[in-house]
Amino acid sequence: MAPITEVEGRRVALSNLDKVLYPATGFTKGEVLHYYATVAEVLLPHLRDRAVSFLRYPDGPGGQLFFTKNVPPGTPEWVTTAEVPRVEGPSRMVVVQDLPSLMWAANLVTEFHTHQWLVDTPEQADRIVFDLDPGAPASIVHCCEVALWLRERLAEDGLEAYAKTSGSKGLHLLAAVRGASSEQTSEYAKGLAVEAEKAMPRLVVHRMTRSLRPGKVFVDWSQNAARKTTATPYTLRARPEPTVSAPVTWGEVEDCRSPGRLAFHAPDLAPRVQDYGDLLAPLLDPDRAAPLP
Repeated sequence: MAPITEVEGRRVALSNLDKVLYPATGFTKGEVLHYYATVAEVLLPHLRDRAVSFLRYPDGPGGQLFFTKNVPPGTPEWVTTAEVPRVEGPSRMVVVQDLPSLMWAANLVTEFHTHQWLVDTPEQADRIVFDLDPGAPASIVHCCEVALWLRERLAEDGLEAYAKTSGSKGLHLLAAVRGASSEQTSEYAKGLAVEAEKAMPRLVVHRMTRSLRPGKVFVDWSQNAARKTTATPYTLRARPEPTVSAPVTWGEVEDCRSPGRLAFHAPDLAPRVQDYGDLLAPLLDPDRAAPLP
């Protein structure tokens, strides 16, 4: 029987704590749960009021990976859920509002993925995102070059961009927006991706076609679609090692000369949070959001 832990007055079953989920480093499920408890203060604001898709990997990254969008069977009654619109009809999804819900969800062994809108206002985007995905031999170093161009271009339109690693190979750029639908943010993001390709044709591609991507950075604008989700800040990723989608400073982006400079693992995050706080906190401030041009 799984041990029961009390978290802020809620009883949460935590199972298989000694199970090694990341064989390359020996990182266990217990360490995964400890990581999420440690970063909860900065992670929860980015989950709160957003429907969550879980990319589950209960046997580690080398095992089966599967998305769970609907509320999983056995979800405690105290976990918040919300009805969200889908093309095929409304469905009910989890909304992680507090520490007990976070620890319950983390026990499922999952990546957290969220939309660019809040459950109360699904018709209105509050963020715009660019997923910079390098095609080998390009790397995150080249993503940083593209990110700096996009940062300046967004600033021209009054949008303040913030960066985080994807936790995989690339980089994510986000900005807070208001007064726009997901369709409008997608259209605007696509326009900037096309501009980036014209400005840096040897480095950037805006189309997903695989044959176009070797040696270039794919500026994925499509994740702004209402139905799509992006890895939440601070989520662990299902990679060979316990890498994290970690917020980074623009100084780190500017100074990146090798891929290892922007590779962050779970143990790296507590010191970073202590030093920097939440680098993406401005995204949560409605007064910092700007309209699309």
